Amino acid sequence: MKIPPVKGTRDFYPPIMAVRNTLTDGWKAASIRNGFEEYDGPIFEMLKMYQVKSGDEIVEQLFSLQDRGGRDLAIRPEITPTLARMVNQQINALPRPIKWFSVPRLCRAERPQKGRLREFFQWNIDIIGIEEVLADAEIIFCAVDYLRSVGLTDKDIVVRVSSRRMLAEVLKAIGIREDQLDPLYALLDKINKLPPEAFEEKLVELVSDSGQRDKIQALMQAQSIEAVAQVTTLTDAARSAVDELNRLFDTLNTMGISDYCIFDISIVRGLAYYTGVVFEIYDREKTLRAIGGGGRYDNLLKQFGGPEVTATGLGMGDCVLGILLEEKGLMKDLPTRNLDFFVACADAQYEAKAIEITAILRSAGKITNYSYKTGALGKQFKQASEQNASKTIIVGSEVENGQLAIKDMASGEQTLVDWANFVGQLG
Repeated sequence: MKIPPVKGTRDFYPPIMAVRNTLTDGWKAASIRNGFEEYDGPIFEMLKMYQVKSGDEIVEQLFSLQDRGGRDLAIRPEITPTLARMVNQQINALPRPIKWFSVPRLCRAERPQKGRLREFFQWNIDIIGIEEVLADAEIIFCAVDYLRSVGLTDKDIVVRVSSRRMLAEVLKAIGIREDQLDPLYALLDKINKLPPEAFEEKLVELVSDSGQRDKIQALMQAQSIEAVAQVTTLTDAARSAVDELNRLFDTLNTMGISDYCIFDISIVRGLAYYTGVVFEIYDREKTLRAIGGGGRYDNLLKQFGGPEVTATGLGMGDCVLGILLEEKGLMKDLPTRNLDFFVACADAQYEAKAIEITAILRSAGKITNYSYKTGALGKQFKQASEQNASKTIIVGSEVENGQLAIKDMASGEQTLVDWANFVGQLG
């Protein structure tokens, strides 16, 4: 009986594993390049940790279980709560700012569809302890730095930026009460996903005053930060939030990535814990789901029993990113192996010597493989080529005189070397 894989998961055969490694290695390299330190946590956590962050409804969106002690656990659907828990545990010992990154394997009980699976990998970068928008700019820069490193340009991707703080303060200036904000955020987050008449209908349910509704509609049509300021008379708090967002764009310009970033008032981010700058990264044509997104979350550590500490971060999954890179032709023919040496044996009588040479090369840190069958060198050269070997060592009669033939697989040039000298130079 053949047992299929679980729906919404992937089997990582070597060619697919090569794509995964390319993505995750690139994420790690960009993180380290930008001054972040790596962390990780357990694959499962207490279920209540996710309920604290997202409410009881989150239970239906993740894989939960009970352990032998009857404790309610969940396989992690995200790692930000783990980050908050870990930081809170050592909050007084950790030097500020905290700049951490992780590439966790996550699981969510979702309906599988294009760009969304039940099991996936996600790049997370976070800066904790810096209030200035420079930290938000650093998060955005790091994301763009990675995306540029894999060949994507400002013609391919765009970072759509807004501010939950600015939105809240402008809405309050319009006359929206504090207790109306969270349900209104949830609706505004869907403005581009609902037909205009459906959006208006739901807006009427939340805001009874027609004048306020008109201003909200005008606000959500604003194409620039300046246009936001024209919607209503701004309070000092609203003006401060507008100025903060302007400073962010000035910093992004200084960093040289302004061509990648635009203001988009419709970026609200449905999760309630966002408190300031928010952003989402899309392909320019917006034919795919968001590649990544994030923003400032100044209250999360406090929600988990810690002090009130400012924080900002990003999450980027591998599914949508992989689709985009494939569509752009940036993930073609990735090698599953790259060898320093392939050891070919011309005659069965030298097989033991070929094995010995292979072991010596591997012990010296050289990526080495060899043919399990001796004989025709043409077939072995083909193997070496298929495995992306830089050089092939040919073990033949010359070995009796302490020599080996080494073939450069790129140029085809073949030379004899003294084996003892060669080993001595391996370092």
